[in-house]
Amino acid sequence: MNYALVTGASKGIGKAIALELASYGYGILLVSRNMEGLKLVAEEIKSRYGVDAHALAMDLSGVHAAGKVFDWCQEKGYTVQILVNNAGYGVSGDYMGYSQELYTDMILLNVITTNSLCYLFIPKMMALDKAFILNIGSTAAYQAVPGLNIYAATKSFVLSFSRALRVELQGSPISVTCVCPGPTDTDFVQRANLKPRAMKANGRFKMSPGEVARIAVRGTFSGRAEIITGFINRLSILIIWILPKLWVERLAYKIYQ
Repeated sequence: MNYALVTGASKGIGKAIALELASYGYGILLVSRNMEGLKLVAEEIKSRYGVDAHALAMDLSGVHAAGKVFDWCQEKGYTVQILVNNAGYGVSGDYMGYSQELYTDMILLNVITTNSLCYLFIPKMMALDKAFILNIGSTAAYQAVPGLNIYAATKSFVLSFSRALRVELQGSPISVTCVCPGPTDTDFVQRANLKPRAMKANGRFKMSPGEVARIAVRGTFSGRAEIITGFINRLSILIIWILPKLWVERLAYKIYQ
């Protein structure tokens, strides 16, 4: 059996993508820090879809985390046909309001681990008839976001990296897709410490993780390069492109500061 490896899979978008891929008959490899949450997801996958599901509890912000995930797959003999880089987080507020260590961990998780997992798994995926990489970006990737400074910058990396890697891998068995969700009904808002104004703005148009997962998986299998989930989110990105950057940035700062 070939597997889909999903990071940040114990809840939210990661869990929803894992369930969606299981519905297509793939075995699922679940990775996050929360083993209890992973066990529950694995049990749900097995009972609902009758496919294998295995869990690895790990803090993916570690420098060597990607290598440990890769070694686990090699030792267990898991063939990864779909790599889903979903794990990530952000914090809101002024740049100097958080520690340098927190920002370093965020960059390690959102950027370095995503890059490293791709680098490690691509040679193995090249041997398959068809394989997929799904990287989870954000609508924050399309602009500088004062008040979500580092998070938006990391997601800009994910989007740019994914598009460039896709072109480099054209003609190979591997298709690369970047999905950029907008506000989604997950605990991101709590971990990001969003203020009431930002909570209100995000709550108006948020999608469910299941909706995002269905759009993401369908787009991945159809070979799309880039997906912005939801009409309102696509419209907002169009407006961002049209308006002067300074206007957009000042508006964002009023929401997220």
